[in-house]
Amino acid sequence: MAAATMDQILDALDTANQRATYGAVAAVVGVSPRALMAGRERNQRHSWVVNLRTGLPTDYAAELVHPALTANAIVLKTMDELVQWLESHGVQVRDERAA
Repeated sequence: MAAATMDQILDALDTANQRATYGAVAAVVGVSPRALMAGRERNQRHSWVVNLRTGLPTDYAAELVHPALTANAIVLKTMDELVQWLESHGVQVRDERAA
């Protein structure tokens, strides 16, 4: 579905101090939410991807969460919200549903 890579999404979220849910990011990159962070270390850059219910990254120690994580109350919760946000921040996402 996506031309955007996981790293491009993480870079955009980190630069803008913006949270997005595991489900939204997983839908954009085309993997399951459970597999999304497999092989990625827990650190501040990855902490922008959060649980829908809590708005926080799952199983992160406090020192691994970005200090500005909750400064922005908005959490991008759906694939459509994330795609629109990414495109408005210069990350190209191809939507094959429209093709």
